[in-house]
Amino acid sequence: GCSTPVVWDGRIYLTGPQEGKDAASAYDWSGKHLWTTTFGQETVGKHRNGSGSNPSPVTDGKRLFVYFKSGGLAALDLDGKVLWQTNLQERFGKVSLYWDLGNSPVLTRRNVVVAVMHGGASYLVAFDQATGGQVWKTERQYQTPVENDHGYTTPQVISRDGREILVTWGAEHLTGHDAADGKLLWECAGFNPDGKKNWVAVASAVISGDLAVVPYGRGSHLAGIRLTGGAGDVTTTHRVWTREGGAFVPTPAVRDGRVYLVGDRGAVECFEAATGQTLWKGEFPRSSASYYSSPTVAGDLLYAVREDGVLQVGRFSETGFAPISENPLGERIIATPVTVDGHLLLRGESHLFMAKAGGPGAGVAVLP
Repeated sequence: GCSTPVVWDGRIYLTGPQEGKDAASAYDWSGKHLWTTTFGQETVGKHRNGSGSNPSPVTDGKRLFVYFKSGGLAALDLDGKVLWQTNLQERFGKVSLYWDLGNSPVLTRRNVVVAVMHGGASYLVAFDQATGGQVWKTERQYQTPVENDHGYTTPQVISRDGREILVTWGAEHLTGHDAADGKLLWECAGFNPDGKKNWVAVASAVISGDLAVVPYGRGSHLAGIRLTGGAGDVTTTHRVWTREGGAFVPTPAVRDGRVYLVGDRGAVECFEAATGQTLWKGEFPRSSASYYSSPTVAGDLLYAVREDGVLQVGRFSETGFAPISENPLGERIIATPVTVDGHLLLRGESHLFMAKAGGPGAGVAVLP
């Protein structure tokens, strides 16, 4: 599997196939296996860096929600008991993506929501977290050049004036939907004025304050879109800035009004979310391997993992960046590094890796 693990109350949850079936598993903080629950038949990945378990699980501390390339969506309690399950492709039709599913489910106050963006009928759908009953389903269909309606991105859930809004990037549109009923509130277009083909959306949009930062153009462009004060078509009114540069696959990291980019080949950049202005640039050591994992920021450190399993660590300041270590872990890694309580959790193709921060007892533990 390629999904990034989630951590809750000292437990690690992840998805991955077991004997040809979709599965979710839990481990305690020492690496002890607690349980594995299997579902239906796995739909295997097509890409060398893909799998049937690309979407990451999500939890609210009471339930764990998992989603698979097969279309399977399920809720479990934190001891692995299935509370409900359904299959989106059996209910709503096959997904026609060129590559493997990439979007993860997200939680609103009451629902779990999945965005399905592909060459067929695209939609957002919400299910009640407790019962699995369908609450709403909203069409999200746009005509685009070839492949540009294929989306591998995960929506963001924001709250504005007491209303939850799903901010979704894909099919050359950034949209805001009311999370309670799925109603379209606003949409922003203009991300492909020249009608380029194959500008598929892989990196997700990220939120900083009142702006969404949108990577587009296969890593060639970024835009800052204002999220409030608009309704309907906000294409001409809510674009705050547009700039060149970005990342095609890794989703940017955001903290304290700054955006941290790691490009597909290791270029690093930090810029102000409000203006798009570059603060500094850097680079991890060059390699023939690319970055599919998204970067993680902790303290003054930037973590990024190459597809060949080399964990790169760099240190940044107000004005610059420098690589400080390369850590080969010996197997392919696509999942994003997770930082918890001074530890770094990494999910590889065959193992979990737990690294402790510098100091007494520092090092890496490996779990088969």
